[in-house]
Amino acid sequence: MVRRTKQEAEETRARILDAAECVFHEKGVAHASLEDVAAAAQVTRGAIYWHFKDKGELFDAMMQRVMLPPEAIEEGAECPLGGATSLAQLKAAMLSVLERTASDAHMQRIFEIAYHKCEYVGDAVGVRERHVASQVECMKTIESGFRACIANGELPPSVDPKVAAMGAMSLVSGVISNWVLDPGRFALRKHAATLVDIYFRGLESAPRPAARRKAPRKEAAHAPAAARR
Repeated sequence: MVRRTKQEAEETRARILDAAECVFHEKGVAHASLEDVAAAAQVTRGAIYWHFKDKGELFDAMMQRVMLPPEAIEEGAECPLGGATSLAQLKAAMLSVLERTASDAHMQRIFEIAYHKCEYVGDAVGVRERHVASQVECMKTIESGFRACIANGELPPSVDPKVAAMGAMSLVSGVISNWVLDPGRFALRKHAATLVDIYFRGLESAPRPAARRKAPRKEAAHAPAAARR
């Protein structure tokens, strides 16, 4: 009986999250009410409060059902045990986020809500703070990955690892943000690899420090005595 009750509670929670995703996507987070979510989930408002403190906590739980782009890149950029992050590993991490977004309708809805249908005010202020803190940690890991690529010679020393990490996150987040507005505008899955390759070719072609030229040998101030005779 206890097991069945726990299972039922988990099913109700999942149904509420599914409903919240649909309602937030349709109305936007600010304009959606818990009554709207309860009606869509076919539960009482009290059932929502049993699982979630407020709309902000419900929204945060819904967001946690997918891995946001910076977190996904961070996971792919983490150094393997006893090794260092490679350029191919960073490329694959960025490409994976774009390709999964292009093929997963669930991720598309969540990202559209996060980028275009949410104001981080009121109940959502705490969510914003947690997301900002998470992004800071993600940035550190990705930056460390680019630093490793510079150290092993895959990228020239002139590349700033922090700027490279900012660019990688901005590319992926920017492409997804624009694409979910109008998925029919371009084929994300088709162009994802090209977009990532262009970015990394730019990093790889950054000017490398010029090789030091040997100073010319100084000529003797005076000719040899034999030559003066």
